[in-house]
Amino acid sequence: MLEITVPENEFFHPGQNKFISSPSCILSLEHSLISVAKWEAKWHTPYLNAKQRTFAQELDYIRCMVIGPVKNDYVFSALSSDNIAQIRSYIDDPMTATTFSKSPNSMSKQVVTAEILYSRMFADNIPMECQKWHLNRLLTLIRVCDSKNSPPTKMNKKQTAAHYAEQNALRRAQYNTKG
Repeated sequence: MLEITVPENEFFHPGQNKFISSPSCILSLEHSLISVAKWEAKWHTPYLNAKQRTFAQELDYIRCMVIGPVKNDYVFSALSSDNIAQIRSYIDDPMTATTFSKSPNSMSKQVVTAEILYSRMFADNIPMECQKWHLNRLLTLIRVCDSKNSPPTKMNKKQTAAHYAEQNALRRAQYNTKG
């Protein structure tokens, strides 16, 4: 968790045609799956794969990172460049001792960290915290896990023959041929 102190500031709000003051406050931020999920639900684009985000999207992600209520929404406009740099540094920090070697056969020298233990714990089970998710989201997660863990299915001979016959019939109709 990151705690930053946002300095006191005053803004001119053109829509209301008045000055608005934002008192100094401390924001508690957490870069987590929950924050990413909130942001993606609003922007409908993947956060981790985004090549370029607008300043509004970055500021909104900071809003999604906040833990607890925010008393004054103008506090996000009062973030200093130092605050933004501190937040970006926090987001980029690996926060782990786990490293991966380039050679695939070096598992015998693997250092056991919390992430390794978590991966062993959750390898086959979805954690109970997911019961608080929206039902459709949970069902989607279950489908993704099923598809990732199941081997690809092959068609049997009868299905393959039926598929080929269907494709041949489509091609005959498309090219007006008899065979």
